[in-house]
Amino acid sequence: MSEKQVFIFGAGYSGKAFARANPDGAKIIGTTRSAEKLEALRQAGIAPLLFDGKLTSDIGEVLEKTTHLVISVAPEDAGDPVLNAAREAIAGMPDLEWIGYLSTVGVYGDYGGAWVDETAVCRPVSKRSVMRVEAEQAWQKLGREIDRPVAILRLSGIYGPGRNALVNLENGTARRLVKPDQVFNRVHCNDISGALWHLIAGNRGGIFNVTDDEPGPPQDVVAYAASLMGIEAPPEIPFETAQLSPMARSFYGENKRVANAAIKAAGYRFRFPDYRAALDHMWASGDWRDGAPRSPMKGQAIPGKV
Repeated sequence: MSEKQVFIFGAGYSGKAFARANPDGAKIIGTTRSAEKLEALRQAGIAPLLFDGKLTSDIGEVLEKTTHLVISVAPEDAGDPVLNAAREAIAGMPDLEWIGYLSTVGVYGDYGGAWVDETAVCRPVSKRSVMRVEAEQAWQKLGREIDRPVAILRLSGIYGPGRNALVNLENGTARRLVKPDQVFNRVHCNDISGALWHLIAGNRGGIFNVTDDEPGPPQDVVAYAASLMGIEAPPEIPFETAQLSPMARSFYGENKRVANAAIKAAGYRFRFPDYRAALDHMWASGDWRDGAPRSPMKGQAIPGKV
């Protein structure tokens, strides 16, 4: 068996969290579109390469020795950029054991707040989610053709160090929009990385919702974060009167509670089963800003806040 080598197409926020975990000490190579981000990948333990939609000789050489492939690149009008550029190379990878594709729970569309699991019909609303469904199907098709397991991880709203309600409160961007009965699903980046490594360990394929146990109103998350910081939560704003970008408003056009039984049945246990557990941990450890532990500032005033 070949030594484990993971290649990440699109090593962004989730990819860097995955690489920092690395329980197997595997060699990890990942791509970015920007030369300015190469050093950030190195600091996360990723050997960086540039990928702008074309298969370079450097990437081709690395794929020859890769055992596990993770794709975290959004589809485009022309299809999946990775498959468009490297389908033939991937199909011919001699050591490939497993493929993981990071998708989104947006593929389910709107279910009026009802629970959905992996057996639910995908009825995507936005164009970006329609393209996700097509990309999922394309990767599954490739897996069948080359007889390799493909894991589709449907992710909910991603948060973690540097990207959470505590940060938003500190920088003054937190808002408490209230739309009756609206809930969102969310997952800490460490549980994305944990689920990925768990599936890699068993070379397990299938479709898995990677989302925590508790879908909830977004305004409640902000209020809880404010209570940890010892500050007053921002006032509630009715959704009807809120100033929102078209994309932000589109998220409120979908309402569902996403179940996570499949990934649990595969043996994964969430480190942060709800937003309170995650915010408690980040606040206590002080890693909520950027992952670097700091002393909590409970009770201290935040600039611009009273």
